[in-house]
Order: sequence, then C-alpha cells, then structure tokens
Amino acid sequence: MSGASGVRVGVLVFPGSLDDRDMVRAFARLGADVQPVWHKDARLPELDGIGVPGGFSYGDYLRTGAMARFSPVMRAVVDFAASGRPLLGVCNGFQILCEAGLLPGALVRNRDLKYVCQDVRVAVEDAGDFRAELPPGRALVMPVKHGEGAYVPDPEHKPRVAFRYVGGSPNGSTDDIAGVTNTAGNVVGLMPHPEHAVDPLLGSTDGGALLRSFLAACAAARARR
Repeated sequence: MSGASGVRVGVLVFPGSLDDRDMVRAFARLGADVQPVWHKDARLPELDGIGVPGGFSYGDYLRTGAMARFSPVMRAVVDFAASGRPLLGVCNGFQILCEAGLLPGALVRNRDLKYVCQDVRVAVEDAGDFRAELPPGRALVMPVKHGEGAYVPDPEHKPRVAFRYVGGSPNGSTDDIAGVTNTAGNVVGLMPHPEHAVDPLLGSTDGGALLRSFLAACAAARARR
C-alpha cells in the first residue's frame, strides 16, 4: 500500500487474546511496521496507530472486556486516543474500547444466546478518519465470530455509526449496528474481523480496504505531528 511503509502500528496482547497474531500478520502484509504490546506495559513505544484484537481477554470473566479495561497499558491507550491518533478495536477489542469509555455503548449476549461464526456483509456509513477506501455505502464482506456481539447504544449518547449489517444483524444489534466511531473519528470499533479477510483463499479481501484505510489515517496523523 502506498504510504503504509514505515507506519508504526502496535497490537495489544492480553491474556486470552486470540487474533493478535492474525492482526500483526495482516498489517505487516500491508507494509506496516508492527509491534506487539503486552498488556502489562505501562508505556507505549513510539506508534502511529494501535490495533486492539479479538479473543477472550482475561477469559471474559465478569463480562467481555471488563477486566482488560484495567490493564496498565490501557491508561496509555486512553492518552493515545486523546492525542488524535488512530485506534482500531475488533471484536473483543471493540468490547474493550467500549468498557474503557473510548467508544459509546456496550456489547451484550447475542439475541439467540448462541455463538455465531459466519461471513457477513456490512455497509459503510461513516468510517470517521478511516475513509481512504471506505466511502459511505461501500459494502464489505468479513467474518464474525462471537457470543457477545449485540451492540446496545448509550441511551444518552447517539452513536456515530461506522458500519451496519446488510440484511439484518446475526446477533440482535440495535439498528443492525456493526461498528461505531467516536465523536472525533479517530477511534473505530467493529465486530466483524477485517484481519481475517485479507487473503482470497479465505473468501474475501474486503478487510484489506478497512486496514489500508486505518494505515492511511495513521500516516496522516504522523504527518500532522
């Protein structure tokens, strides 16, 4: 990807993270310089963007993302987001960002109380700073795999919707919301997994458009500093 070379991306790793290596591999495939960041690290290395991967951080005890939110690294992540640099949360990463107050709303048990694992189609609504290849209305096919993926908005905070499921949500999300962004547009969370949709052998490369858009936002944020 043009502009991705040299972009420095950190991928957080918690006990129970499952998709951290997939996210590292996907970003590296797109030309980024990627560094895993352990949950006990109180300080971040010099980074242009951060990815928070899927999995079962801390075994999903209490509720998804609730314990990870208190990891030492999250204090630095909150400051990182406040600086305007890009932050992407996928699946459990989305849940963690909601628990940390970096995104509004919450993710609760799926409507049918069953784990879902399937390809879904989502439409871009407002991808915030991640707009390079994500104009409104663009459709993306990516997989979901979660048991607690039904998005419920904060009743006092209308969400800025980044993605909606096309044809109905697989989990009962309010208004078919698949992902949201913060008011500033630099923090995006979604339940579908773009890092699992970068290889044609897996059935879709649409996730690459999202990850390239994230890396473009990282490069733009670095240029502003």
